[in-house]
Amino acid sequence: MALDFSALPLAFLFTSPGPILVEIGPITIRWYGLLIASAVLIGVSLSQYLAKRRHVNPELLSDLSIWLVIAAIPSARIYYVLFEWSEYAQNPGRIIAIWQGGIAIHGAIIGGTLAALIFAKLKRVSFWQLADLIAPSLILGQAIGRWGNFFNSEAFGRPTNLPWKLYIPLERRPSALASFEYFHPTFLYESLWNLMVFALLLTLFFRGLSGKPRLRVGTLFMLYLVAYSLGRFWIEGLRTDSLMLGPLRIAQVVSLTGITLGLAGLAWLYLRKRPLPDVVSPVKDE
Repeated sequence: MALDFSALPLAFLFTSPGPILVEIGPITIRWYGLLIASAVLIGVSLSQYLAKRRHVNPELLSDLSIWLVIAAIPSARIYYVLFEWSEYAQNPGRIIAIWQGGIAIHGAIIGGTLAALIFAKLKRVSFWQLADLIAPSLILGQAIGRWGNFFNSEAFGRPTNLPWKLYIPLERRPSALASFEYFHPTFLYESLWNLMVFALLLTLFFRGLSGKPRLRVGTLFMLYLVAYSLGRFWIEGLRTDSLMLGPLRIAQVVSLTGITLGLAGLAWLYLRKRPLPDVVSPVKDE
């Protein structure tokens, strides 16, 4: 990544070094894959630690992580391909080329949620308890994974001359914007936003252990839905490559749905003072 300080003291010119980290003979290690693998490993370790603090068997989170990876990554790819089917229908061999980018976090969340529901039902544990323990790891993983977009020179925003602009190679620019060189680094905006959400969730988690404030089971996941979706809705409006359904940006529609569901869940927990519907009998609030 090149940093250009020539224009302003706070100027940062982001330039990707390319998607490939290292090539050794037939073996190619890509930044995108490394970041996803790192996010998974860090997330599993963190969720196991949080489970111990809530007196939940950490092995449950280890087992759940396998389910989540198996469900989330293919779901993220399928979701993306479905909304870009006109492109992939002409190049079906690229459907499995996940290392080139092209996964959607909303697809991963949907697939992971379904897998977690089945897992919780089979293990006879609270889905919302698991969701609370996964939420901080999930948003941290998203913050890490967004840098994969930087190395792939993708998921960038509109043209800009702001000091923290992102250089995009000509071959990666939309044809309508080929004359522009610099764009909003939306990968950076979302990564920083996600880190702030992570800090919020982690702070509330540890305060909740002492009962200040008292957290009801499901609170952290509902806050995750609201906080992440608020940032994603705004950032998506800057992007040039949004998945579309007619005139609608799909990510913004899903974000509004997430905000609505999260607020409804919080209202149910704290205004009606009732536990969220679960796959098992409601667990005692932490």
